Amino acid sequence: MRFPLTSLQKLLLPLGAVLFDFLFWQQQAGLNLLLYTMFVVGAVLAGLPRHAPVWRSGYFKAALSGTLLSGALVALYGSFVAKLACVVSLAMVLGYVNQPDLKLVAYALLTALGNLGRAVPALLKQWEPPQHTSVRLKRVWFYSRLLLVPVGLLVLFHVLFSVANPRYDALAARFFTVLGEWLAQVFEQISVPHLLFFLLGLALTASALIIVPIHFFADHESRFGEFVRRQRDRVASFAVRRPDFSAKPFHLLDLRKEYLAALAVFGLVNVLLLVENLVDITWIWFGFVPEKGFNLTQFVHEGTYVLILSILVAMGIVLWFFRRNLNFYAPGLRWLRLGATVWVVQNAVLAVSVGLRNYYYILHMGLAYKRIGVYGFLLLTLFGLGTILLKIWQRRSAYSLVRLNALAAYGVLLLLAGGNWENWITRYNLQSRFDTLDLGFLLNMPGRMLPELMEKQAVLTQIPHLLQDTPSGTVDFISAQNAQRLLDQRVATWLHEYETERSWKSWTYADAQAYETLHRRDLTSKSRTYIRTARAQLGLPTSIAK
Repeated sequence: MRFPLTSLQKLLLPLGAVLFDFLFWQQQAGLNLLLYTMFVVGAVLAGLPRHAPVWRSGYFKAALSGTLLSGALVALYGSFVAKLACVVSLAMVLGYVNQPDLKLVAYALLTALGNLGRAVPALLKQWEPPQHTSVRLKRVWFYSRLLLVPVGLLVLFHVLFSVANPRYDALAARFFTVLGEWLAQVFEQISVPHLLFFLLGLALTASALIIVPIHFFADHESRFGEFVRRQRDRVASFAVRRPDFSAKPFHLLDLRKEYLAALAVFGLVNVLLLVENLVDITWIWFGFVPEKGFNLTQFVHEGTYVLILSILVAMGIVLWFFRRNLNFYAPGLRWLRLGATVWVVQNAVLAVSVGLRNYYYILHMGLAYKRIGVYGFLLLTLFGLGTILLKIWQRRSAYSLVRLNALAAYGVLLLLAGGNWENWITRYNLQSRFDTLDLGFLLNMPGRMLPELMEKQAVLTQIPHLLQDTPSGTVDFISAQNAQRLLDQRVATWLHEYETERSWKSWTYADAQAYETLHRRDLTSKSRTYIRTARAQLGLPTSIAK
């Protein structure tokens, strides 16, 4: 099916492809991602009618706000989370534009991805030869024959003038030489990877500007409701009958038996969970101090993952029992809800214990990306437990819970995108109270944290054990002097890369501030000497701007 392009699309499609190639070819993401995002958002909004249904969608407005916010955060910090949030937000915007009635975040992303698969073939069909091709070919052949005569005469007179006039011949030779050199330079710039990259930009721009309606996910979502409905055709009879022991387990259970099973599960596991919570509260909630030789890593890593898994299993069990008609079992619904509520609250207490385990690891071992990720996951866990309570007391459906938790996950993604985590990690870990510091981890982080590391480099001499991972996977201890050398080499290499490889396209405020700080404020004369030496060892220019 052919989708005719509007005049605006015919203008913006090649412009977007050229802009993508110009901004991103051999560049890191920074200001360029914000500029391209603004172009796509502007083009999409310009193509929407004033009274389009998508303007009434709160999900579209939230995704649009998140796109602008995350794009600005990319230009501010350039962190991976900010880039991910920007791409996800833009895809959500395109998904909601395609199907304004969508609510699920995942379905909006899948709709945007499906539109990419359909927009490219729709674009290719624009170059299909139209009908009555033979008539047009005859017309082209007719005008081509007319051009053959003047072109032939031009070549003839050029040859005659070249033979008759030496100066004309020299001027013509110079012209063809310049033309040949220019064409050679043009063809040198054309490479297969660059051409493929340009085609990628064209495909992405087409997927944003050409909206091919995809109704599959919207139709599938329309089948779900916000609340559980009673399904009378699935309610078993309450009449007394002989048990069929040959039947599959739980296959013929009526609501009363399912209620007793659920009550038993909630009662027994609540008791077990109460014991676990009492142990955690008395052990780690107040005044926890690891004993000498205590394996804090195992205590946090394995214990955290197992406890998080138990919380997820608990949430799955509640969803299973409250999936259908047990929500309407009047004789025992009150006690069932109370038991499930106590279980949810106890799982929230368990989540707090997991957070404390993570806190003690940070307190004694330092901060890392995974520790921050655990807290982000715990925020989603607590929110998910809150939605489980909605399901228990308001008969919310699983669809409602997925919708709410997906929005919460998107909110946490934007929250994480707003953090300058590398600087905060470096600032926290460079404390003399720590016995061990993974210096290799800090040196492998983005260069925007280097001013923080240079400012506190004196702390390296006060930490007894400095570690660095080796290419073979082992961990080596390094001396303070060797740590200073590695730091100077890292600074020298990053400064050289920033000066030679970065451009305004990949500009970020954090990197620009770090470069300015390393050059003009935070480098002492001794540090400058170290960095000059490191530059010389790396074969780089030794000059440093003052």
